[in-house]
Amino acid sequence: MATDQPIISFQVITDTHVTTDPGHVHNVNFDRALKDITRHADNSCGIMHAGDITDHGDPEEYRELHRIIGENREGLPEIRFTLGNHDVGLGDWKARSSLYYENSGTRSPYHDHWLGGYHFIFLGTEQGLRLHCDLSPVQLQWLEEKLAEQAAADKPIFLFLHQPLKNTVAGSMEEQEWYGVVQDEELGHILSRYPQAILFTGHTHWELEAKAVMFDGGEQMATCFNAASTAYLWTDEDEHKDGSQGFYVEVYADRVLVKGRDFAAGKWVEAAQFVVPLKKH
Repeated sequence: MATDQPIISFQVITDTHVTTDPGHVHNVNFDRALKDITRHADNSCGIMHAGDITDHGDPEEYRELHRIIGENREGLPEIRFTLGNHDVGLGDWKARSSLYYENSGTRSPYHDHWLGGYHFIFLGTEQGLRLHCDLSPVQLQWLEEKLAEQAAADKPIFLFLHQPLKNTVAGSMEEQEWYGVVQDEELGHILSRYPQAILFTGHTHWELEAKAVMFDGGEQMATCFNAASTAYLWTDEDEHKDGSQGFYVEVYADRVLVKGRDFAAGKWVEAAQFVVPLKKH
């Protein structure tokens, strides 16, 4: 077994669906997930949130979000956010998006960061659609330019988008109907030129024990992961399931380890421990 230490590490959570009720199971699960990360995330460069931060995008829900984060602030890695349909798709776009910017510390539906020498890119809808995301030509061009930055360095590039591409990860199969990128073909075409990219998505809530948590694009496409949900889960039998899950990610010189975590049980998900070998551009 390899004994080398990761160059960087981070966590991926999604679909927290924070409500106005402090005792709601979604809020309790989010609090539990943050406590788990604080205990186990030594030297983390951050928590990456893949969207649906709140249940309805209401100001009171964001206040509850900040209360939970504030109570776990000591030792907690910085959280960077992705825009989800529940955050902006259930009301006026201008009002909901303004609340998202104010409470997430971002100025745009899309943004990027360099952390420990690795590129982290966040994409997001530019319309308040109820379920899907709409990526403008400007955002897609921006993505092309960002992916090209130091692409020849042969390092993984980490992407975060709330909705998955069709027929990739659990819940996104055409018959399951939980894909949702309006520009699905255009985004897939861009990602086909950067197989070293690793895309984390939420939206489906499919549990980490499902059949298609990871989509291996080989040398032709980015690797994709369904990051489940901290609020509640869904199964391959198309049924609701109580639970709270996410990922711990460790980056090495030749591979990326993506480790499924059951926050509710405080255990690793044995069926969701993945090794992604380094892919070259």
